[in-house]
Amino acid sequence: MAEANGKAAQKAVVITGASTGIGRACVARAVKGRAHVFAAVRKEADAASLVNEFGAAVTPLIMDVTDDGQISAAVAKVSEWLQGRTLFGLVNNAGIAVPGPLAHLSTDDVRRQFETNLFGLHAVTSAFLPLLGAETERRGAPGRIVMISSVGGKEGGPFVGAYAASKHAVEGYSKSLRRELMLYGIEVVVIAPGAVATPIWDKAETSGLERFSNTPFGPATRRAADYMLEMGKKGLPASAIGNVVWRGLTQAKPPFNITILRDKFTQYTLPRLLPGRFVNGIFAKRLGFTTKS
Repeated sequence: MAEANGKAAQKAVVITGASTGIGRACVARAVKGRAHVFAAVRKEADAASLVNEFGAAVTPLIMDVTDDGQISAAVAKVSEWLQGRTLFGLVNNAGIAVPGPLAHLSTDDVRRQFETNLFGLHAVTSAFLPLLGAETERRGAPGRIVMISSVGGKEGGPFVGAYAASKHAVEGYSKSLRRELMLYGIEVVVIAPGAVATPIWDKAETSGLERFSNTPFGPATRRAADYMLEMGKKGLPASAIGNVVWRGLTQAKPPFNITILRDKFTQYTLPRLLPGRFVNGIFAKRLGFTTKS
């Protein structure tokens, strides 16, 4: 009976893309906040790793956000645990990056980018909405949704066009969703991090731009990859993003949009204040382009 009462008092949070980086940092912060975390990963090895680190505080979900069957199974598992209560929070963190010059990306490349970052996000969100409070007979306050966007979705840097477009779409999607879900009292918070220091930056070739080395953009992509490597290693620790996500889930009235970078003024505020052609000139110089307009 004591165990049942403890479960009834515990917040439950679903976090997608929980195996590494931002997602895993969100798991750690939610566990610290005494929430029970349903951590969605694609591989059994990642599920075992989470249980090994966090123990009974985490229930892994094998869930690819592009797989409707796995999403349905995950919703059923979480619903069973909740026993008629509302889900406290959903963190949509799962995402991929499909880099490359837009002139050389196939439509299938762009479609693959959107399948995970937007369509998968929508599939997960709509599936969990009943547990968050759209199913009004559930007990407890409405839950909250945190969308992990990106500064890149606001700025549109070179060679990350498909990724930037998908994250820009997440911004628009979230704004509309936020206004619609006022019906149920479910809030939507968008968090847009800049570069985050994770193990992926230990190798320059992880940029994914190597396959374009024989195109006219080849020299520029190599410069861009080096710059990405440099910025990534100087990025914020994933734990800093985890803390902001927890704030988005728990603060009484959080900001609707939170942008987090190590040097927000130089990397975000200033470029938005300067004339667009001037900023483009900076990019052109960095990339080695002779045309600056």
